[in-house]
Amino acid sequence: MNNPLRKSFAIAGTLACGVWLPHIACAQEQDADALAKQLSNPVAALISVPLQLNYDTGYANDGEKWLLNVQPVIPISLNDDWNLISRTILPIVDQHDVVNAGSQSGIGDITQSLFFSPKKPTASGWIWGVGPAFLLPTATDDLLGTEKWGLGPTAVALKQTQTGWTYGALVNHIWSVAGDDDRADVNSTFLQPFLSKGLGQGRTATINLESSYDWDRGQWTVPVNLMYTKVTKFGNQLVSIGGGARYYVEAADGGPDWGLRFVFTLLYPR
Repeated sequence: MNNPLRKSFAIAGTLACGVWLPHIACAQEQDADALAKQLSNPVAALISVPLQLNYDTGYANDGEKWLLNVQPVIPISLNDDWNLISRTILPIVDQHDVVNAGSQSGIGDITQSLFFSPKKPTASGWIWGVGPAFLLPTATDDLLGTEKWGLGPTAVALKQTQTGWTYGALVNHIWSVAGDDDRADVNSTFLQPFLSKGLGQGRTATINLESSYDWDRGQWTVPVNLMYTKVTKFGNQLVSIGGGARYYVEAADGGPDWGLRFVFTLLYPR
């Protein structure tokens, strides 16, 4: 190829990169922001598998606890107007000097929630879902679970603004309905108000309270979580990665003082 033609192709290639690559990068950032926004919505129509690793310390007798929550979220389209969102929490625990003395490792009790959620927000922009929550006695160690079957209602409501804010709350209440009569009954409320801000380029900052109240013992547990996450790609796989810390405003006697959280989420957008 002669020099004039080579120069022409080089100039054309440079112009193409200058014109198209910014648009491609912009589109990728917009896609990442859209996914980050969906992740801030507990009832979004997005298949995801969060792997949430928690570390808590400050228990009596210098105890510590590692907890990996495997939390697949699966949306199912019921018709033109409604989705059913399945949210599962499977805990895998390794703890030392947390319950009495000694160590326990294994699977804890599974919490399964089902949300019936309209596909479209309300006229005022609210997104909501409601349904049942189940407690399944799947613990592999007596000290890692309740040995009770549980049932109760769950609900979520949130709003997402054009400026990147998401705010709302998720709540459930579970009563034990069957199980080992020698174990304490379950009568517990979980309340999670949350606030997040999309920062652009798939990044999100979040604060939430994962508070729970044991009605039989009259005991609150209230950790405040601060998190930072980012949507990115590993090869062809879309993921969200993040981390943060928490402080326990309220906990039972001998409970934890503070903890850390790391999250790796596999994303499967439709």
